[in-house]
Amino acid sequence: MKIIRTTDYDDMSRKAANVISAQVILKPDCVLGLATGSTPIGTYRQLAEWNAKGDCDFSQVSTYNLDEYRGLTHDDPQSYHYFMRTNFFDHINIDLANTHVPDGSNPDAAAACAEYDRLVHDAGYPDLQLLGIGRNGHIGFNEPDDHFSKGTHCVDLTESTIEANSRLFESADQVPRQAYTMGVQTIMYARSILVIANGADKADAVWAMCYGPVTPQVPASILQLHTNCTVIADEAALARCPQE
Repeated sequence: MKIIRTTDYDDMSRKAANVISAQVILKPDCVLGLATGSTPIGTYRQLAEWNAKGDCDFSQVSTYNLDEYRGLTHDDPQSYHYFMRTNFFDHINIDLANTHVPDGSNPDAAAACAEYDRLVHDAGYPDLQLLGIGRNGHIGFNEPDDHFSKGTHCVDLTESTIEANSRLFESADQVPRQAYTMGVQTIMYARSILVIANGADKADAVWAMCYGPVTPQVPASILQLHTNCTVIADEAALARCPQE
């Protein structure tokens, strides 16, 4: 696991965008696994700027997002379909037909998850998977558990995750209680993984991910076993980690 320290959120975002743009330049038709939440927004903005300047071409790229809330339609402002359009896809030259997010509007969880697994499998899995990390160590919506999940599945969100995501809703009561998410095994199939984190509230989770025991109680800890995982985080998020 390679750890890159950055001074602040903007520095983290630029360095993460550098890694992603390098992947796109080296393989123009690459498969990217993407994440939502507040952490990657700066990275997406930087990539959009470079795309506008002609420095990074997404016309042949395909993308597969980690997760989606169950019960939200694609045009719901709180859905991750909507998030990706407004924060990234609408600002780059990507073919929207090549962008994929789990279908949270499908009430049949088994069917929705099986279909998404098929899509990701048929794409050959991501060349690069972008991840954030939750305060409880979750990746995607894979919450602490007694086992590591495999394929895409429906999860009950923990109260800490609901609380963390409530800032994006009018109240915590409006946050969906379930989501469809790629499993940990699927994430580990990516050929390279990039984790980004910022802020003091992520310090415990980042330490556990990088230096704690590998346990499903901290889903991100399994990334220690990946052969090509890079963590880019600011000083506050790395406060508990040793200087290397």
